[in-house]
Amino acid sequence: MIPNQEKNTQPSVLVIGYGNTLRSDDGVGQQVATLVEEWKLPYIRSYAVHQLTPELAAELATVQRAIFIDAYPESTTVQVYPLTDEVPETTNCLGHTSNPRSLLTLAKQVYGVAPAAWWVLIPAVNFDFGEQFSPTTQAAIAVALEKIKQLVSEF
Repeated sequence: MIPNQEKNTQPSVLVIGYGNTLRSDDGVGQQVATLVEEWKLPYIRSYAVHQLTPELAAELATVQRAIFIDAYPESTTVQVYPLTDEVPETTNCLGHTSNPRSLLTLAKQVYGVAPAAWWVLIPAVNFDFGEQFSPTTQAAIAVALEKIKQLVSEF
């Protein structure tokens, strides 16, 4: 059974930004999720988390769309990928213990349903200890927010 799922035809989106806010650019996912929360749209739930954990699978099972946001050192531009097998693997280089695909698989296995999902990857160059974003990452925040607006407006 899906946890706390109501019979609702309203669109619902879960935004999950993740990363370490004490490792400079790695915290950009959390920052963007916080900014999305400030939109105060009734159909969007936005979480800023340090890491993706299995408990999030229950939340994923209750929404129609999910957007994951993370720092990405392999590009100089914001990338948006539908979560398919063709998405680049980033978790090993960033030290995360889980990834969006594994959470979606867990939601499907445990609750029988998983939402359509996208991965928004924000360029990052500095993973040293600190709480300031590099100029590259700071500039990409506005671009990422626009791409997220596009994803939720198409819904």
